[in-house]
Amino acid sequence: MVQKIPILKIGEALIASIQIELNDESAVQLKEDILNQISATGATGVVIDLTAVDMVDSFLGKIVRDTAFMARLMGAQVVCTGIQPAVAITLVELGLELEGVVTALNLEQGLVRLAGMVAGGGGNG
Repeated sequence: MVQKIPILKIGEALIASIQIELNDESAVQLKEDILNQISATGATGVVIDLTAVDMVDSFLGKIVRDTAFMARLMGAQVVCTGIQPAVAITLVELGLELEGVVTALNLEQGLVRLAGMVAGGGGNG
């Protein structure tokens, strides 16, 4: 069974806080849910909070990167927050670059960064 990640809408932003261990199916479902919510709500920003994620593989890294690119194509800016040291190390060791993906240390900083990006017309931070 695929576990769904709740996606909250606050103002013009969507927040997806991953609080479970993601398997491949759940990661794909999260990508689809975020894109569907952007379409349904007209959100101009998305925060993907990875604070509770302590392991990542190349597939999950690709899903996060692809979700950010797809959301931008739909007119929403994306900030990924809470990348843990072990996750950052793994991503670098895998050679997986998240080029163009804006990051912030935590959810609070991510929301501030997102607000600046949306107000400033976007960009890659």
